[in-house]
Amino acid sequence: MKISNIRHERGSSVYSTLRDMAISYEFKPGERLSESELALRLGVSRTPVREALTRLVADGFLLPASRGYMRRELDVKESLDLYEARVAVERECVRLAVERATDAQLDEALAYLEQSQRVASDTPIRQLVDLDEGFHLRIADMAGNAELRRMLASLNERIRFIRWIDMENVGRASTQHEHLEIL
Repeated sequence: MKISNIRHERGSSVYSTLRDMAISYEFKPGERLSESELALRLGVSRTPVREALTRLVADGFLLPASRGYMRRELDVKESLDLYEARVAVERECVRLAVERATDAQLDEALAYLEQSQRVASDTPIRQLVDLDEGFHLRIADMAGNAELRRMLASLNERIRFIRWIDMENVGRASTQHEHLEIL
């Protein structure tokens, strides 16, 4: 394997790890992030950390700050905007899925929903949100529009932490019922 490929794989892994930390709010809103501390923590050089942090700025999780980066503050208006955008993308996915979904895709989505309904009630919220997102991504797959699917996945990442809180408040039974109605 070429050294450039090894660097790319390591860089992707660092990005994925830091992105997951940002999504789960391991980086607190307003927290300053140090490339060198993160590199030490992850056991990598500063270069893949710097590249990952730059990508996280472009993804909307971080802001550039003097001497490094900072976790964006939680912004209520931005969160509402993201939820509205998610609803708009999901509506369009459902509209297209009605036109384009195959019987096999519908059967698979129903099987997925039935499987997720059997998940124990004490399952961690993080996994329940993953199951919920998995359902909606299946609808996006049925729509047959890769760009809408990408947009939905991106929106989900940016509001995942809030969705964890929402799942705790709304409850799983409500979302499962909604999913069945959608199908």
